[in-house]
Amino acid sequence: MLQPSPSRKRHGRLLRSGAATMVLLAVAGYLTVQYVTGGAPGCEVVSAEDGRTTYEFTPEQAVNAATITAVGTARDLPERAVTIALATALQESTLRNIDYGDRDSLGLFQQRPSQGWGTPKEIMDPAYSAAKFYDELVEVPGYTRLPLTVAAQRVQRSGFPEAYAKHETDARLLAAALTGRSAATLTCEGRPGAARAQGPDAVRAALVRDFGQDVLQSAGAAVDDASATPTASPAPSTGAKGGAGGSDRRTVTLPVTGSDAEERPGQRGWQLAHWAVANATSLRIERVSYAGREWTAGSTDSKWRPTGSGSTGGAERAAGAVRITSAR
Repeated sequence: MLQPSPSRKRHGRLLRSGAATMVLLAVAGYLTVQYVTGGAPGCEVVSAEDGRTTYEFTPEQAVNAATITAVGTARDLPERAVTIALATALQESTLRNIDYGDRDSLGLFQQRPSQGWGTPKEIMDPAYSAAKFYDELVEVPGYTRLPLTVAAQRVQRSGFPEAYAKHETDARLLAAALTGRSAATLTCEGRPGAARAQGPDAVRAALVRDFGQDVLQSAGAAVDDASATPTASPAPSTGAKGGAGGSDRRTVTLPVTGSDAEERPGQRGWQLAHWAVANATSLRIERVSYAGREWTAGSTDSKWRPTGSGSTGGAERAAGAVRITSAR
């Protein structure tokens, strides 16, 4: 039998080595994409206008987008301000709260401590960094009428100002859903694999973190058993355990009443409902219901489904209560 020549042996080794290198590069590329995007998409927002335009994003991105939106609406800023902020964060950090960047840039908006944006610890707080962005944005004359790239650049002073434009469509979809203008358009899988906190106390604390203390006081937030009738008792403190009915009380009920419901019928409720879905993974939220529709974590299609109560037709006009139920 003829033996392979030394040159053929070397050639075979090179081919095997090349194939192994290609496999390693492919794996490295996949891991890099997962790292940059914060994992596989688990959330989706759909256009209420055509039902076809969509944007998929990760639970990490969803939490940060919800925080940016809540901080803006808590200041009574228009949806355009939220869209500009979301597009900016998409460009600067892909909506991830990263602790690195160009020179000393940090966080969602890549703000620099050396440029007076705050301390590193402050900038790494998403609510703080969003507030600082809005502080600067509202000082831009006529920012709501400016092209998004111009408004964002007036705040950021980026070396690549045109880059913000490519995120405008996605930012608009997110803003429409997270401000509550588009009803039942944001869903997440809500699988709590990397959950950091759970229970009604964690939900209330996160609501205060993003919206401010008034979100509980003005809404009359109550905690009740998942099967109980919605109540509107005074808001318990964020440190309270369970409530008068025992340790199994795991639903936070947020009645949507007062001026918010009158001036923007249904919009406030859908903002709170979408906020809860966006935070479902990190807070181990099992179910969210509002205006006769319900979202349940871990369902195969993550849709908002009719509950048999309330009004499913014209839900954007319905007030009522948002109910956020934590997993057991």
